[in-house]
Amino acid sequence: FQAEDGIRDQPRSRGLGDVYKRQLYMRSMRRGTKEMDLILKNFAKLKLHSMSEPELENFENLLFENDQDLYQWSTGLVSPKQEFAELIQDIKIFISNSNGLTS
Repeated sequence: FQAEDGIRDQPRSRGLGDVYKRQLYMRSMRRGTKEMDLILKNFAKLKLHSMSEPELENFENLLFENDQDLYQWSTGLVSPKQEFAELIQDIKIFISNSNGLTS
């Protein structure tokens, strides 16, 4: 499969292709706040390749949430929506293991 942008899915890709994962990655780094750009971009870079289809779909749904809510959930200031609880927990672990997020 070749997308309109000329990028081919990798042959080892299963189910949702690499183009879809790249789209999610791009959406994760073009948020509304610099904080969420850094958190979600770096999380996506590390985790997207190993996510299952349901996890990818959940991550995509998370990207529709506003940045203020995402930041509060990711930093533990507010409890996340139930459907995102496990994903937000993974993001919180990522943040604590990152020793500072880089650009």
